[in-house]
Amino acid sequence: MNSIVNHNELPLSRAEFEARLRQVGVERYHDKHRFHDRLHSGGCTMDEVQAWVINRWQYQCSIPMKDAAFLSRCHDPDLRRVWRSRIEDHDGGVEDGGGIRRWLRLAEGVGLDPAYVASGRGVMPATRFIVDAYIRFVRDEPPVAAMASSLTEMFAPAIHTRRIDGLLEHYDFADRETIAYFRHRLTEAPKDVRFTLDWVLNHAVTRPDQEAAIAALTFKTDVLWAQLDALWSAYVDGNVPPGAWKPGEAQLAARP
Repeated sequence: MNSIVNHNELPLSRAEFEARLRQVGVERYHDKHRFHDRLHSGGCTMDEVQAWVINRWQYQCSIPMKDAAFLSRCHDPDLRRVWRSRIEDHDGGVEDGGGIRRWLRLAEGVGLDPAYVASGRGVMPATRFIVDAYIRFVRDEPPVAAMASSLTEMFAPAIHTRRIDGLLEHYDFADRETIAYFRHRLTEAPKDVRFTLDWVLNHAVTRPDQEAAIAALTFKTDVLWAQLDALWSAYVDGNVPPGAWKPGEAQLAARP
């Protein structure tokens, strides 16, 4: 009796697998969100720009914690040596401060108190919950899925390039210092992608693992998209939730 082969369970070829991963970005990456169209074309008010900076901070400052959570359960020292550079990119050294400090320079440039932004007091509840969900995902999911979720970086250089051009063209606050975060990501993200994409393609060799990697990348695009949906509802449509920063209110950093 001939066995029946279920082609949906056969592993994808390496080329097919990579194409499926990249298609997630084509269909779902947040460069297509209407808030980014508004921001990059100069359509945002300064209140909206400030709200974006405040809420995006929650994501930016959590990236090193997400990567540290992954490293805490990584048994391969070679993988740890490579992955920890992600933390160094964002936390930086004592003097330079890395991507996090560059984001606070952007905050200052748009007229915010960096200490207030760093305190996280003005972040929307939805933003906090979304970012926390991402940290838990990377902490708890199998390594292939946890690593694949970071592959949104494959699609990031295009949006950073558009953002740099759009901010410089349309906003007075934009200069070399205030947009330094995005310029650095043009070289940092491709470095990370080369390693991570190769690792995922090499280690997700069964169809279930490949589908889990694709689902993880899809989840990450949902994380990014949902943050912008919440931002639009609060600061473009005017439905600012309780506890979130309100345009014009005093910026008070958390007291120790």
